[in-house]
Amino acid sequence: MIYQKILTIFIALTLISSCKKDEDVTPTPLPSAGPKLIVKLSTNPNQARLGNTGQPTSIPTGNAGQNPTFNKISAHYFELAPSAFTALGAGQVLYHAPETTTGGATAINFSQSTVVSPGAVFLEIPLKNIAPGSYSWVRLSLSYQNYDLQFYYNGLALTGTVASFVGFNTYISKFPVKNQELTVGANKLQGFWAFETINGITFGQAPAGATTVPNPLFASSPIPAGSCVVTGQFASPLQITGNETSNITINMSLSVNKSFEWVDTNGNGKWDVEPDANENVVDMGLRGLIPIIE
Repeated sequence: MIYQKILTIFIALTLISSCKKDEDVTPTPLPSAGPKLIVKLSTNPNQARLGNTGQPTSIPTGNAGQNPTFNKISAHYFELAPSAFTALGAGQVLYHAPETTTGGATAINFSQSTVVSPGAVFLEIPLKNIAPGSYSWVRLSLSYQNYDLQFYYNGLALTGTVASFVGFNTYISKFPVKNQELTVGANKLQGFWAFETINGITFGQAPAGATTVPNPLFASSPIPAGSCVVTGQFASPLQITGNETSNITINMSLSVNKSFEWVDTNGNGKWDVEPDANENVVDMGLRGLIPIIE
């Protein structure tokens, strides 16, 4: 019995000693990933409303527009360009979202896309991966928009939610619009949209070329038709030295100034959706990009 008691005490002391030793061990810190380029996506209804050539433009006579209230947004391509003459793809391409051929032709794989709320961080890129240099321009290819709109039916003001795909081509298995989900299982070209109201979901396809994509460098550095590569200029060039010790944050401020545009057949400035109103949507593209170094 005495031997058993001594053995029990010895084991207990050993365990206590072992636990105390573990508590005293200082964990080895993980190596730092280093400073990053942090990219945010935001929307601004008060920003200049630009056309395809990057010049301010007003709503044509006979049409009307409104500022959508954005819920979600996504992009599939991000590039820093040194000058106005840098061809698309010849700058620092820092992000290219997953693509697939499941639907036939190469398309953005929406199920693997990063979708964020406006103002949220979209990308974090180690600065060590960016070649030192001076970058005056950014190119951001938008792929998905989700926003709320006001519409009218028999004079009653209502709210609906639009999900629109503005990338060059997107493979969509299924996706939620707001409270309901739409199954597609196919590729959809730029301009595919779905609209959810209390009565369910309707969907359709905008004509080719109907989505505005502002590019102030259209003369020196064009973009392919059907893409949504919005181009913007820094107020002062982004300088990457290779010796950075802290993060750099860029807020990609996207203009939604009357970005939802329709034919205003009765001239009341309201989007009337009765079948006989014939107020067809003509544009859902974003209206400019200003990259802001925060």
